[in-house]
Amino acid sequence: MSFQIYIKLFEVIFPVFFIIGIGYWFGKNNPKFNTDIVTTFSGKIGVPALLFYSLAASKTLDFETFVKFGSFCFLFVASFAVIGMILLKILGRNIITELSPLILPNTGNLGLPICLFAYGEQGFSIASSIAAVIMLLHFTVGIFIASNKVSFKALVNSIPVYMIIISGFFLYFKIEPPKFLVNTSMLLAYSTIFLVLTSLGITLSTLRAKNVKSNIVIALFRLISGPCIAFLIIKYFGLKGYQAGVLFIQASMPSAILNFLLAKMYSKKMHADNIASVIVISTTLSFVTIPIVVFLALKYFS
Repeated sequence: MSFQIYIKLFEVIFPVFFIIGIGYWFGKNNPKFNTDIVTTFSGKIGVPALLFYSLAASKTLDFETFVKFGSFCFLFVASFAVIGMILLKILGRNIITELSPLILPNTGNLGLPICLFAYGEQGFSIASSIAAVIMLLHFTVGIFIASNKVSFKALVNSIPVYMIIISGFFLYFKIEPPKFLVNTSMLLAYSTIFLVLTSLGITLSTLRAKNVKSNIVIALFRLISGPCIAFLIIKYFGLKGYQAGVLFIQASMPSAILNFLLAKMYSKKMHADNIASVIVISTTLSFVTIPIVVFLALKYFS
């Protein structure tokens, strides 16, 4: 049985890290490559299609489960925020501007494909519910943190946000989308997973780490606090099987790269550089922690 878990672990982890590696190799060999077209396609077409396919077109997800795991997502983000602000205060860092990489994990680029390979379509749908909430938080709380002011402009202009609302409508009224929409969104969704993983590798090839010692502490906090808080939520609410496993995996992801993009747009360069450093370190360390997290999820939450 334990040997089968190792085989499953390899089947889950290898495709994700291999594609990230392709992106990293490509980025190193093409340092001037502009990823804006990938980002634009993913944000305006790919991610909305992925959300529609994983939420509205899901055969295993209902509205109650969508709301349930969205609520769990708010809960673990709030927990990260409280502990994260204490850590930043101890380290003498800005407790607001540099908070985002501690509270908003990479549930999209990394979490979604890992949950898909680990638990199939049923796990993918729940993982998408969590990723959808994290995306909403990026365009609300994330921008507020980066700019130190409240703005809903990015939220209003975000196509994925509207797709979350549309998908919620389909789920709430139990409307089955037409087959041609399901097939189209499926093709776009799977192509988007490849593109965002490749883009992640390209981005990692250009980011650089600064203030390494303190940022290692912050990165380790992100990677260690995630599974610990997720485990407490799982135990308190009595989650079982793949539902518990998906929550455990998603909460354990490294810092999302979108944190850096927002910091670059709205924060001072010093804070943006620190956030980039945390992302690089946490993502690099996650090549060690993710296999451990997935192994524990498959062993205890299958």
